[in-house]
Amino acid sequence: MAESQHDFERFFDRDGFNRSLGHFQAVTSLLGDFDEEFNLADVLNVLLSDKEIEQKQLGPILSALLVDKFGYLTGSYNMEATLEDFEHFRNEAATWNGVDVVLAYHHPELGFTVINPKNPNHWESTQSIRKNELITIYAGSFAEEPDASVAEKAIATCIRFLSGKTAKSPAALLQGDFTFNPYEVEEDDEEEGEIQTSRDRPASRHEPIRASDSDENDEDEADDRDGRDAPAAAPKPALSPPADSGNRRMTPMYSVPVSNELFHNGNVEAWKKIIQSFHVKYPGCEVLVFYEGERIHDINTLFKWGKVKHGSTIVFAVVGEEIKDVAKLQRYFRQGASSQFEAFLRAPVNTVLNLF
Repeated sequence: MAESQHDFERFFDRDGFNRSLGHFQAVTSLLGDFDEEFNLADVLNVLLSDKEIEQKQLGPILSALLVDKFGYLTGSYNMEATLEDFEHFRNEAATWNGVDVVLAYHHPELGFTVINPKNPNHWESTQSIRKNELITIYAGSFAEEPDASVAEKAIATCIRFLSGKTAKSPAALLQGDFTFNPYEVEEDDEEEGEIQTSRDRPASRHEPIRASDSDENDEDEADDRDGRDAPAAAPKPALSPPADSGNRRMTPMYSVPVSNELFHNGNVEAWKKIIQSFHVKYPGCEVLVFYEGERIHDINTLFKWGKVKHGSTIVFAVVGEEIKDVAKLQRYFRQGASSQFEAFLRAPVNTVLNLF
């Protein structure tokens, strides 16, 4: 490839040089994990959780290590239908001792996501792979010379499972030493002051947070009285941008029935107040709203459409690193979709409700 006079411009200032140097060091540091046959998706998700790398580094790292250095074969597939049931794929992938596989998925809400198909926690975190989204499949043998025929079979098998088919895995994928190897993490032992090794990575780094997992589980919140009292207002604090360098997760989808005769402008304003309060309390999280399978980027359209009537269902999820108060959020949304929405509209203008 011909050199360009612009090739080294990113190194002209200190920030560009330091960011590039940090990326090079991150890539180099992964070589030892690769030699020990840890799946790169497992390692990268842990580094994201610890904020040692940023999400935008994932693609370049996969290309530099898997493709350029270790010669993994690649294949891509545009999803023809949304896939939510991964059980067959997950169970089959767990038996693939003859190949190492990494999936890269451009998740609509979570961004660029890497998946080890042998790791059940990764499937729990992903939850669904959406129609028309791109999946890139990397197949190889860690530092060993890859067997092209086995890698090609792995890619074809992954595509077959992603398309919703339930065939058995080829025998060539089953024989070998590449069993699922939970990533070894060093953590400080506060009592003994030593570095401890744990092969049993806490599943909470990858598992979605469900309503019952919220901070106090909402059991001691008697002051809500079914959420029907007017919520208190608090001065509006400055919003900080959501973190984009960590390993963000997405909760399951939660349904909220519309019990008002029509989801009108008052209900919309109540929901906007609830979402605003949640974002102020948890600036690293984002509330996503869906209706009839479509993500609603402007919640005002729920009123403009005029389609959301009594008995309809609106769906929401939360994306973030540290997700809390989901059950409380669901309860407030239920009230906001009912005839008792006015409780959220009584606060003075330019204030944020103190709901969470």
